[in-house]
Amino acid sequence: MDALADWQKQVPVHGLQAERAGERDRDLAARLVEVEAGGGAVRVRIDGRGRLRHLTIAAEAFDRRDAELLSDLVLGAVAEGQRRAAEGLTGESAAGDR
Repeated sequence: MDALADWQKQVPVHGLQAERAGERDRDLAARLVEVEAGGGAVRVRIDGRGRLRHLTIAAEAFDRRDAELLSDLVLGAVAEGQRRAAEGLTGESAAGDR
């Protein structure tokens, strides 16, 4: 009987943990980091989970640029956005641990 009572006490805790995890995931999805590359020719928005949410390439980016350079600008902007998003999470974790 004691084992059942212990289990019943734990069930609400697990539900609360799942609810908090869901809230945190929604908060992360709502946070956006915007990064520019190539003097604004490429812009990306990355959410707090590190997922690419928006990519804009200015028409000027195609003028007199080769595809490899444009690819490098896009990849660089995405990588920087993901780094900044992760950095924001690390800062929050450290502040929350205090």
